[in-house]
Amino acid sequence: MRRHEFQPGRLLAGLVLAAVGGLYLLDAAGETDLPWFLVVPMAAGGLVLAALVGTVTFAVRRDQRDRRRESSDR
Repeated sequence: MRRHEFQPGRLLAGLVLAAVGGLYLLDAAGETDLPWFLVVPMAAGGLVLAALVGTVTFAVRRDQRDRRRESSDR
């Protein structure tokens, strides 16, 4: 498998959704009593946060790529 660049937004989205899935599993097993209206905002907030992290990562990498291109043009 070829190496790929690290994508923190996708990592964060996966961790949040895994946590929400784990909470639902605990609720289904009877370990906790978890109301749905707490989980939905948690999942949506995690996805929004992951989107923000992904956007910032893209902007930083684009800026670094542009700087490298400018220095090689000179």
